[in-house]
Order: sequence, then C-alpha cells, then structure tokens
Amino acid sequence: MHTAPLIRGYEVVIGLETHAQLSTLSKIFSGASTAFGAAPNTQACAVDLALPGTLPVMNRAAVERAIRLGLAVGAKVAPASIFARKNYFYPDLPKGYQISQYETPVVQGGSVSFVLAGQPRTVRLTRAHLEEDAGKSLHEDYHGQTGIDLNRAGTPLLEIVTEPDMRSAAEAVEYAKALHALVMWLGICDGNMQEGSFRCDANVSVRRPGAPLGTRREIKNLNSFRNMAQAIDFEINWQIDQIEDGLAIAQATVLFNPDTGETRAMRSKEDAHDYRYFPDPDLPPLVIAPEWIEAVRATLPELPAAMAQRFQQQDGLTLDDAAVMTQSLEFARFYESARDACGNPKLVANWLMGEVSRRLNTEGKTIDHSPVGAGLLAALIRRIVDGTVSHSAARKVFDTLWLAESGADAAAEPAAQVDALIDSLGLKQMSDSAALEAIIDQVLAANPKSVEEFRAGKDKTFNALVGQVMKASKGKANPAQVNDLMRQRLA
Repeated sequence: MHTAPLIRGYEVVIGLETHAQLSTLSKIFSGASTAFGAAPNTQACAVDLALPGTLPVMNRAAVERAIRLGLAVGAKVAPASIFARKNYFYPDLPKGYQISQYETPVVQGGSVSFVLAGQPRTVRLTRAHLEEDAGKSLHEDYHGQTGIDLNRAGTPLLEIVTEPDMRSAAEAVEYAKALHALVMWLGICDGNMQEGSFRCDANVSVRRPGAPLGTRREIKNLNSFRNMAQAIDFEINWQIDQIEDGLAIAQATVLFNPDTGETRAMRSKEDAHDYRYFPDPDLPPLVIAPEWIEAVRATLPELPAAMAQRFQQQDGLTLDDAAVMTQSLEFARFYESARDACGNPKLVANWLMGEVSRRLNTEGKTIDHSPVGAGLLAALIRRIVDGTVSHSAARKVFDTLWLAESGADAAAEPAAQVDALIDSLGLKQMSDSAALEAIIDQVLAANPKSVEEFRAGKDKTFNALVGQVMKASKGKANPAQVNDLMRQRLA
C-alpha cells in the first residue's frame, strides 16, 4: 500500500475484477469449440444449451491454466475447491444459472507487481475462480428484436479479483496492463480485448481521508485500457459531485459509453445473497493433488518480475527500462537475442524503447512482427559502437531497413546486410585521423577569430568550430574523434 494524492480532497478506492478467457480448445464443461468468429449458435452443444439429461464434465486444461496463474502470483492453489450455481435469469443463460466458484475458489490470495511513475507497486489478489461464460444478446440488425448467440456459453473463464488497493485510474490501468501481460506470458489467455478474451470490471468509490469506505459502483465490461482510464476518471468526479451536492451514492452497476466519455447506471448492484449460491450437485469437488501442482510448476517460464530483476542486476538496466523489456515474453526474447548478439544491453534497450517502439506503435504492430529483427538491430548497434556510423546515420539505416528499401540480400548475414546498406547510402563515418586533421586545419585557418576567442577562455566557440568541421565533412566525421583532435590542435 502507498500514499496517493487526493483528488479534490477525496481518497479514491478501486478494485478490479478481470475475466480472462482461458486458451483451451474446448469449453469448460463440454467438448464444443471455443474458436472465435463462428456463425451464431454453431458452437453450442447439448450441454451448453442445457438440454434435459446433460451433465457437465470438467475440462482438465482449464484447471491446469488456473494452477499456472496461481503459482505465478504466489497464491495458494486450493487442494479442493467447490463449484457453485449462481442463479439469475437472462435470455442468454439457458440453464437459468451460471456455474462458478463462490466460497472455495481454486486460487486464493497472491499479488501482482508493476511499475508506476518509476516506483514499484503491488496489488493484492483476493482470489481467482473458474467459471463458465454466458451467451451473447445481439441487438443490431434484428428489426427491433433481440437475437441470442450461445457460442460463448460455457467458454472457460478465470475471474481474477483484487483487494481494493488502487488509488487512481492510472494505477488501475497499470495493474490491468501487468495482469494482461502476465496471462499472455503464461500462455493461459490470448489477451485479445477486442474479442472479449480479457474484460475488466472496476469497482470505484470515494471517501474523505480516514473515513470508512464509500459506497462502490461497478463499471462493467471495460475492453480497452483507454476506456478504463476514461471511465474511472469520469466515475470518480461524478461521485465527488454527487457527494458535494449532498446526495448519497447508491450501489449500482454502470456502463461506460466511449462516445460520450460518461458512465450511466444500468441496474442496482446485486449482493451475493441475491444470486442464491449453492454447491452444484452435478460437479464433485475439484481435487488438485500436490504432484499436479509441482508438474505445472516445472513447466512455468521465468516470470516477468524475476526476469526484470535479472536485467537490472546483470545488464545494469534501470527499473523502468527492465519493466519495458519484460512487457511481453516476445519483447523480452527480442531484447535478449539482440543483447547477446552485440553485447551492449543499454544501447539495445534504448533502441527498443526509442526507434523500434515508435515504429511499432505508429503501425500498430507487436515486436514479433518487427521488420527489423534482433539480429539486424544488433548488427546496426555494433556499427555505432565501432564508429562505422553515427547515431543519426544509424537512424537512417534503421528506417531504410524497416521499409525494406535497402536492396540488400535478405538471405545474407545481418552484419553483411547492414554493411551493404551503410555503403549504398554513403553513411560510413569518416574516422581516418589524417583526413580529419586536414579538415580541422582548414577550419582553424579559416576561423582565426574563433580560435583566438577559445584560447581566451570562450568555450562556446569550440562547439562552433566542431560544427564547421562536421559541415565540411558533410556530417560523416566521427564527432568524438573530431573533439579529441580539435582539442589537441588548440592545446
């Protein structure tokens, strides 16, 4: 926990509930496919439709993914957990209840850590429980009627619930990003927010410092980090306005409208007793033997936090740099591959956070679709380090590589490709001492006044003289070498 700045004199309290769709090929209690984009009601079998006489059968792969998350967040994986029926009526819920976990979830406790504004943060988890998704109501293109698509009915979800530890929209977003990266890192969820694979609900309340917790309102189905930030910020200010006007906050479920940037109440918020939870008689307790847990533990990759710490200790990266390098498993692998190929961790990190990320963000690509691979980036960095090209010239080489305009042999070794491109673009840096000394002598002879001023103590004239040398060399002179030679001449 930490002290957060107040907003208009109020402390904000936020907890998140995240539904991560598990990356299984079939549903949680049936063999129907979970593939996205199929025609309505073509992936709903008799179990999903709740036809008489059908019984649910637990999907082992869904349980294994829950165990992976539990181990990754340092939680307790329950040796025995219970499935319950959550009773409510809605047209897209054929059984009239949702199979979920209530009193005894499969994952208990744990935490997620991340970096916010250069400072480490940790959010405690209350639980993560397995449940089935409902179907989907379709309101468009139905001539005023509502269609029901049951393809999603029975899709396996892991609902991950935090303690109310967050104190700003920015902190909630960074936690959600960290969790999003983690479930993808573990391979338990594809993280596709547009397809509904990763959806967040935000519980938001405000209070005066030291006062009891305020009444919370739950913002449902936030499917982008941008929407999450806007929705929480609007809700915070709305609640403060209500209180300042002397009005009470009523517990409610609200929806966010991205077109207006506002939240609006959908219904009064239910409590657990409204759902009449009771153990599902068709499903026995979920028993997870210690041997199963250890077998799953043996398959876990190095986790982001441990890897980031290793990058700080071994590579000398800062906390922020290491956090960026471990934003995804693919990004971390790219960094390690480029680092190992050129031996310069800091320069690799700088290029990944600078030119590479700028290009990726502009074009909406991820690191695994970068036109400039780790080998090419490492080869380019080696040429910066050995003085073959300047940093500015290297950016031109990088841009050309990205646009695939080099004409170089793509089958050639990365170093050969980079060298051929440097030569074809005429960007090779001038490092011949004799040639540079000749240019420096010409510049000094043409600028006797500047030389006199420098020797009289006017240091600014030195940079002007260096600039003249760079201009005379058409920008190809090695700046560091020019500086050294110039100082020797002026000594």
